[in-house]
Amino acid sequence: MGMGRGAGPKALGLFKILTVFLCTFHTAFSSSCRILKCNSEFWSTTSNSHHHTGAEDSVEFCTALRTYAHCTRRTARFCRGDLAYHSAVHGIDDLMSQHNCSKDGPTSQPRVRTPPPWDSQERSDSPEICHYEKNFHRHSAAPNYTHCGLFGDPHLRTFTDTFQTCKIQGAWPLVDNNYLNVQVTNTPVHPGSTATATSKITIIFKNFQECVDQKVYQAEMDELPAAFVDGSKNGGDKSGANSLKIIEKVAGQHIEIQAKYIGTTIVVRQVGRYLTFAVRMPEEVVNAVEDKENQGLYLCLQGCPQNQQIDFRTFHSQTPETGSRRRAKCKEKLPVEDLYFQSCVFDLLTTGDVNFTLAAYYAFEDVKLLHSNKDKLHLYERTSDLPSGSAAPKSGLGMAMFLVAFVYLFQCCTVLL
Repeated sequence: MGMGRGAGPKALGLFKILTVFLCTFHTAFSSSCRILKCNSEFWSTTSNSHHHTGAEDSVEFCTALRTYAHCTRRTARFCRGDLAYHSAVHGIDDLMSQHNCSKDGPTSQPRVRTPPPWDSQERSDSPEICHYEKNFHRHSAAPNYTHCGLFGDPHLRTFTDTFQTCKIQGAWPLVDNNYLNVQVTNTPVHPGSTATATSKITIIFKNFQECVDQKVYQAEMDELPAAFVDGSKNGGDKSGANSLKIIEKVAGQHIEIQAKYIGTTIVVRQVGRYLTFAVRMPEEVVNAVEDKENQGLYLCLQGCPQNQQIDFRTFHSQTPETGSRRRAKCKEKLPVEDLYFQSCVFDLLTTGDVNFTLAAYYAFEDVKLLHSNKDKLHLYERTSDLPSGSAAPKSGLGMAMFLVAFVYLFQCCTVLL
């Protein structure tokens, strides 16, 4: 990291930037690594302290560092292969040496940053460019909003209202355009099971003019934060930062992210042990991609590859007795026998977990909230065909490019650490 005694605030800033950058690529295989929570708590505690020149400030900063170190030790055995974790550990050691902090001493509970009166989170006078409907469509018709959702074992509803049941184990891109990226990770529901569900969601909001700084949101099983990974709840320090904000609807179960500068609303829920995702996005934003030819796979737009799709109707016909009991259970929450109802039945058959009934129910509730065409809420026909073109090779190319980038990042980190 190169943080000697003369590094000062610049070193702390570099440490923060590098850690957040590594968080962007944080795809640990175990959801038990809680380094992001440690990072978020530390930044929330120290975000108002930039220079640490006074004795009182130095004492408080050392206390925060010891608390940070204690948090990393608690999660150490789950984070052995995690770059963000190792970056944090090295950064803590350098900062403690720089500020003459003793490793032995008091620790404290993390405190949430209280925004000053001028903080952008308190302002409502965002620039017009940070309000999508006012800026983008000043001289044209109202925007056409689209919806995408992912839930259950997992089931995907694309921006074009195609409904699919997919395998997609591991990490997959859900949304990828000029404004934001969404990646989901799906893991087996039981060891060795072919049934998978979403265990992790990473959302990256890209830096946008005077509206927002780049922000990263990450949710994992049993951890649905109501803040970005840096501890903030809005778009940063720019004049239009309040055009991006996180709202906690139900603690630990339901959050909503409003990105007004791109006319987008995202809903993330934890139902049982797993996560669901839903988004409402203008068609113009959906298709805002600089290089469409080399865009690669983008599930919400293109759907799952054909070799990753499952025809759950065939599965139902193979288990008539069990299916009948499961149908009765799903009927309690989903009285209309549409594809959400059918998905509920499928998930109960494949997992035996009644929480998947609620996953289908809340997925449909989110459709009612986010879909702009109320005549298309229910879907009855399954469309399994993908648009023409070779999606699989594009996906392979995208993965290859990602691996090259990751190797390069790892080499850089090796030099820095």
